[in-house]
Amino acid sequence: MNQTVSIETPLPIDESYPSPSSPDHASRLRRSGKSIASGFDWIFGLLSLFVALAILSVVPLLNFLSLGYLIHASGRVAETGKLRDGFVGIRKASILGIFFLGTWLIFLPVRFLSGLWRDAELVAAGSTNAKAWYLGLLVLTVLAMLQVVWACLRGGRLRHFLWPAPIRFIRWFATPGKFETLRNAVVHYVAGLRLPYYFWLGARGFLGAFIWLVIPVGTLILSAQLAPGKGGIPLALLGGFLLMIVVLHLPFLQTRFALENRFRVLFDIRAVRQMFHRAPVAFWVSLFITLLFALPLYLLKIELPPREIAWLPSLLFVLFIFPARLLTGWAVSRAIRREEKRHRFFRWVSRLALIPVVFFYVFFVYLTQYLSWNGSLSLLEQHAFMVPAPLMGL
Repeated sequence: MNQTVSIETPLPIDESYPSPSSPDHASRLRRSGKSIASGFDWIFGLLSLFVALAILSVVPLLNFLSLGYLIHASGRVAETGKLRDGFVGIRKASILGIFFLGTWLIFLPVRFLSGLWRDAELVAAGSTNAKAWYLGLLVLTVLAMLQVVWACLRGGRLRHFLWPAPIRFIRWFATPGKFETLRNAVVHYVAGLRLPYYFWLGARGFLGAFIWLVIPVGTLILSAQLAPGKGGIPLALLGGFLLMIVVLHLPFLQTRFALENRFRVLFDIRAVRQMFHRAPVAFWVSLFITLLFALPLYLLKIELPPREIAWLPSLLFVLFIFPARLLTGWAVSRAIRREEKRHRFFRWVSRLALIPVVFFYVFFVYLTQYLSWNGSLSLLEQHAFMVPAPLMGL
């Protein structure tokens, strides 16, 4: 018997797939949007961090902050064994980067109006037109400063810099205890930067590296001042041999120093050799990348850049040195987590493979003194182990 189906009978709905207008679908869209925004914020924070490290590295004394962060990042990876844990403070760097970007955008009209005022002054100094432009510049500058402060009070996101939200400002101004909340937020953010810790860590890491490098590098510098027939060649060979020994150990000594935060660890060669026995291949890979990434940076020292843009070469220094520090931490973490020594075959192959790598690095560094703007003094600029910037250019 035929069964008649009414056209008004609703079709069955698969409830496992929510409709576009359902609350579940909307919440998924919101979560996806937040995840994408969080990813962009992380990338922007990473870029801001690199720029901040590059700028700090060319400022005397403050460059210890840059070195301290790089050493700490290596120590974090050594502690946890995860490369992602070396990206410390990315969200805080994002807030700082957005602050400078938003401030720059807000003051664009101020700079434009300043140009108009200067043009009016050049055409007719002290005229009514010039005074009017100057008054407008003062008003716009005050408003821009208030907008920067208000944007920071609202959370410091980029949208806060672009839209003033005046009604919200009036409501906030009537809120009790607002200045105390603001003070606590600022203190919490500044304390979370851990600037004293990074400075002290970087200063001690720099001092330890200097103690290790002063004798071999000083020997190389002295050999360059002597004629070949007056002992220059034997001194160069001696300095190169000593520098090879230092290069083999110093990156891992600095990572262990960051891990244990004890200055004497910087001179515990025996512990580094024991760790090498437990992770020889990882040590070879990390040292190879560290020295390989350091070589192109010496070419940036052929000519001294202007002081105004000295941070731009340092940005490349940071971009190359940061992943090398993370790999060094990864190698140390593998050695810490492994209790037994690797097979003798891997130990000897890695040990023999380290010799040409270190030899080529020392040979290349020795030749760069004839290309660098600062001559033989450029040998002191061991940016792979010290501050990520040419010291002689500071």
